[in-house]
Amino acid sequence: MAHRMGHKRTGSIELLEVFGVVNEKGSQNLLPPVHDPLTYDYVLVANNLGDSNSETFRKQVAFVNALKEKKLKIIKMAGVVGDDKVFYGIKADNTIFKKYRKLLKLSDACNWSYEQQGNVPLSTRIRIVNYILNNTYISDPREYLQDLIKKNVFEAEFCLHEKKEQKALIKSWARWTACFQGQPITNVRNYFGEKVALYYLWLGWYTFLLIPAAILGIIVFLYGVAFYQSSPLIKEVCESKIVMCPLCDKTCKVWKLSDTCTYAKMNLLFDNEGTVAFAMFMAVWATVFLEFWKRHRAAYVCEWKVFDWSEEVEELILEIVNNPECEPKQYKHSYLRSVLVMVFVTLMMVLIIGLAHALVVFRVIAAVQLTEYLGDNASIAALMMGAVLHYFTITIMTRVNRLVAIKLCDIERVRTHAGRESSFTVKMFTFQFFTLFSSLIYTAFFLGRINGHPGAYVRIEGKWRLEECHPGGCLTDLFIQMAIIMILKQSINNVFEFAGPWFTRWFKRRKLQRQKWKCANCYIKENQESKPGIELCDNCKLQDVQRNYQLNKVDSFSLFNEFLEMVIQFSFTTIFVAAFPLAPFLALLNNIIEIRLDAIKMVSLERRLVPEKTNNIGVWTGVLEAVGVFAVIANGLVIGISSDFIPRLVYRYYYGPCYNSTAPDVNCMAGYINNTLSIVQVNDTRVIHDFLPNQLMIDNDTSVTHCSYKDYRSSEDYSLTPQFWLILATRLAFVILFEHVVVISMFIAAWFVPSSSLQVKNIRLEERLKRLKEEFTCETNCNGFVDC
Repeated sequence: MAHRMGHKRTGSIELLEVFGVVNEKGSQNLLPPVHDPLTYDYVLVANNLGDSNSETFRKQVAFVNALKEKKLKIIKMAGVVGDDKVFYGIKADNTIFKKYRKLLKLSDACNWSYEQQGNVPLSTRIRIVNYILNNTYISDPREYLQDLIKKNVFEAEFCLHEKKEQKALIKSWARWTACFQGQPITNVRNYFGEKVALYYLWLGWYTFLLIPAAILGIIVFLYGVAFYQSSPLIKEVCESKIVMCPLCDKTCKVWKLSDTCTYAKMNLLFDNEGTVAFAMFMAVWATVFLEFWKRHRAAYVCEWKVFDWSEEVEELILEIVNNPECEPKQYKHSYLRSVLVMVFVTLMMVLIIGLAHALVVFRVIAAVQLTEYLGDNASIAALMMGAVLHYFTITIMTRVNRLVAIKLCDIERVRTHAGRESSFTVKMFTFQFFTLFSSLIYTAFFLGRINGHPGAYVRIEGKWRLEECHPGGCLTDLFIQMAIIMILKQSINNVFEFAGPWFTRWFKRRKLQRQKWKCANCYIKENQESKPGIELCDNCKLQDVQRNYQLNKVDSFSLFNEFLEMVIQFSFTTIFVAAFPLAPFLALLNNIIEIRLDAIKMVSLERRLVPEKTNNIGVWTGVLEAVGVFAVIANGLVIGISSDFIPRLVYRYYYGPCYNSTAPDVNCMAGYINNTLSIVQVNDTRVIHDFLPNQLMIDNDTSVTHCSYKDYRSSEDYSLTPQFWLILATRLAFVILFEHVVVISMFIAAWFVPSSSLQVKNIRLEERLKRLKEEFTCETNCNGFVDC
């Protein structure tokens, strides 16, 4: 049932080709190429021990013998890299794959995949051999391969790159000049397996949909640029004579509101009417992105014949292939273990939130200390230093979070590998999310709102006043912090992500001795079409193993790290986008580079990932949906609580000059800035201890008698004014209305875009009917006695 060159693809895949997300012109045959591997299915590396009586040597021999008992052919190769390494080339017997095909055909999740049609590509061979290797044990208590690697019995395990397919992927995909070309997803799947292919398909679709989001974000930003010069609010700030109260103790002095003219202009670039529409658009955009992704995923997994694939059934099949006498791993649950996990997760969250509080304290103290040197710019300098320190905290905590998440998974003892991976993903993402966003959440919703007022300032340990919002507005702090973290995280991560593997490979090639000569006859064979029975000479096999050994190591976290990085970026792009409309544009620029960077790493700089079969991106779909919901809540709160959108709206229609005036030439926002300020008399006994005499000097050593601060309070008893309560009620009403409108829009978008197209459903229906007919015909002809 091979696919012909004229095979018609589903509409979803054709649409992706039209958009340039994928390029399947060079991969019309959807089935992986089938041939006898020219070298080995797998390779084990160990230290070449001179002492044959050592315990390590005996364990090496015992493990190799255990593999031979499972019909794996083991070839020992010494002297490939000096005399200190020994390589074990592993090649599986074809009876193993025949057994796999038979069991797959009998499974309930059968979808008539290529393995069931008698075709076993090298990617499937690698996956099966990898499972056998990692589930073979020696001695009592049992020691598996990973235990032996930890004890230095073996150094490494890896599968080999295929030169011809590797070169083809480099030519069509894994190169910088292909940045604006579609990805050959089917070829990627044939080489790296469905799991890697679905990651790149998801990343390509995400990057493509960032284009409209980035364009609209730029338009919102340019809207602010176009109108901020003519804004009456900017004019009022820049021409103001109002004297503002000191922003900190001792070193800060009174300052003029007009000093913040530049910052007020910058704040209006992203705190304007267009921000509301953009935030609503991004919430619906996230839903549309996910729903269309599900649709594209369904089209591809249907084409790849893995739509009905089941991880549990696959594991049972591999267990039988590995050991026909195996027993199923039972489902288990322990309330004690669950409680321990909850306790440790809670403690970890407390630690992460504590670090966010530490950053707040750092900014408060730094602002006070820097005022002596930087004057009025101390607060902005402290904010930037805090953002940079936050980035380094993220870098350190990433390692800590991973170790803790692994230990918690060990406590849980999840039954299957996929279940463990899902559990680890949820924990790791949760820790990383709070590490990244705890400080931003404080800046967005608490900064400047819990610091008190003259006469009742809130202080840390009774010494340091809590920091106030940036003079340009509360969103300015959030904008600066997000911009610094996002730019640093993307730029520095990309540099190290590529430079690290490249220099490691270069260093290994310099350090390790390479064989200089090569059999010319084998060179011809390597560049011919692979045919059954063609074999390379021993020297070329050794050289191929050496070439792969020199590449950088990969592990089960390699693909996880890429997914985590992109999902965190997706969080930055959707959450708090109301404060940073340029986030989608920065994400788009990063992803154009990220796709090729990851491709070059996987194809050229790293050992080959073990191809894994799957039909979705696993728990990441649920994580993305959770991020989308949180984005709706966060953006509603940012616009309703943090920005000045609601206070401006209330002033325009209730307190401003247009409320009682019908004159057409009246500026409805005239006097808004002055309306948002409250006045305090500095000689008032309730505030006289808050300011030192030198803090109240301005211009030519003139002492002020009063100063203003941003709040809605009475100048007599500092109580909140009725306008404050009206604005607060309007803020809450807006948040509720915004979230309901957006959520309804998201539900409509999700309903409008079904997860699977009718074409995919019809194809699956036809294939099921065809398979049933074939099975029925086979059973009838054989009378139930012959293996068909």
